[in-house]
Amino acid sequence: MYPDDLKYTREHEWIRLTGSTARVGITSYAQEALGDIVFVTLPDIGATVGAGEPVGEVESTKSVSEIYAPVAGEITARNEALTGAPELINSDPYGDGWLVEFTITDADAIEGLLDADEYREHVKEH
Repeated sequence: MYPDDLKYTREHEWIRLTGSTARVGITSYAQEALGDIVFVTLPDIGATVGAGEPVGEVESTKSVSEIYAPVAGEITARNEALTGAPELINSDPYGDGWLVEFTITDADAIEGLLDADEYREHVKEH
């Protein structure tokens, strides 16, 4: 349910690092809690974000939730498929349901995030 090759935030975002490129989405726990996702707002390509800053919103039939950048960087891609099919986040949160990619500015910052085992424990506490 929580892939071991990812890092996680306490706010339920995941990050997959490939070199200096980070792909970000929300976890299966988050999408289940939100319910059916009906709309997504994503940042502009070229936007600079700091760690913990909002990078978009996910709207579901239950609520609107902000998405936060796990680490600082510059947005290099956004998942345009979500414009017409936001439900991809529900059906494939770690694959086709990714949100944004960015070039990270501080590779060491990823060390402060949770690994899969730590995230599983964090989720159990809720």
